[in-house]
This record gives sequence, C-alpha cells and structure tokens, in this order.
Amino acid sequence: MSRTLNAPQVRRRPNLPLKRWITRAEFEALMESGVFAPEDRLELIAGELVRREPVGPAHATAVRLVQIALERVIGAGYDVRPQLPLVLGEYDEPFPDIAVVLGSPRDYLQDHPTAALLIVEIAETSVRTDRDTKGSLYASANIPEYWILNLKQRTLEVYREPAPDEKAVYGASYQQRQVLKAGDSVQPLFLPNAAIAVSSLLP
Repeated sequence: MSRTLNAPQVRRRPNLPLKRWITRAEFEALMESGVFAPEDRLELIAGELVRREPVGPAHATAVRLVQIALERVIGAGYDVRPQLPLVLGEYDEPFPDIAVVLGSPRDYLQDHPTAALLIVEIAETSVRTDRDTKGSLYASANIPEYWILNLKQRTLEVYREPAPDEKAVYGASYQQRQVLKAGDSVQPLFLPNAAIAVSSLLP
C-alpha cells in the first residue's frame, strides 16, 4: 500500500487556533514506530513534520565531498555527522546534511547532540528555506557558523555571528554573510588555520 497521500484541497492554509504542535519526543516515537517510511525523510521544524530535500546524485556527492574535506583537516575530539539528528529544542530536530560536533560517535549513544560547531546544508531547491528558516533556527541555537553549499550557483554561503533579530523566523539571524566561489577557500571558525578549497566541496 502506498504511503503517499494527496495534499488537503485548500486554496490557502488556514490559521487554525487549536493547532497542536508535535514535540521532539513524539517525533522520535513516531519515527521508531514505523508509522512513516524512511524514504519520507522527515525532520521536525517548529513543531511540524517537514520533508527534507530529495537527495539526488549531485546532492549526495556534495554531502560526501564536504564530509571528506572536513575530516581531512580536523583532528581527534570532533565528529563529522552526515544527515543525522540534531536536537535544538522541544519542537526542533533537524537532520543537517553535515554537522560538526564535539566528541566522538560513542559520546552520543544515549542522546543526539544538542549543539554543533558548524552546520552545512546542501541546497538545490531548498535555498530559501535553508537561508530563512534553518538559518534562523541555527542562529537561535547559537550555532557559531553555518554554511550553505549552493549547487545551482556553485557558491558557498558562509554565515557567522548569530544574534537576536526580531524579524527572523526564530528571533535570531546571522549578522555576517560571505559568498565564496570555486576559486576561494574557507577557514572554519573552530579551525582557523585550516584552509578548505571551495572547489573541493562542489560536485
């Protein structure tokens, strides 16, 4: 039986006053129960179930290239986690394409990480969501550095300096934005002496 359902037939989404948000604990229980198939690729954003961007060949290649590039320059004490849960509050559990966290994989046997030194999202069709919604979410969680690898424009957008911003989705945004091209290099904040060629990240 197919798990794909038609969208509700509404001209615009109603602002229902009694909407019930899903908590992280409920989200994890739903995922573990098998109610949703793995191919649904769901994450929890602002209490709502959201489908992640489909992983086509270019997207998948970019995830691996970013992972390899970061693992080449970091030493012990860091873990590069591809497309795994990151707990950022009671109603938020995104699955960033890449998250660099402190520690080793076995440090997270009991619970998912709740912080990261660097998050990277690979964007083909999700650029606006990655910039506005996820950028604000990561800034509100005080993630010091956030990259968007924009595959269509073949650029790396580097965001730093999270700060309060009442106009942003989560009430915070990054104050510094830099757009790097294939001939440029980037130095992660947590590894200022390590230069990574942007071209090495692009498929």
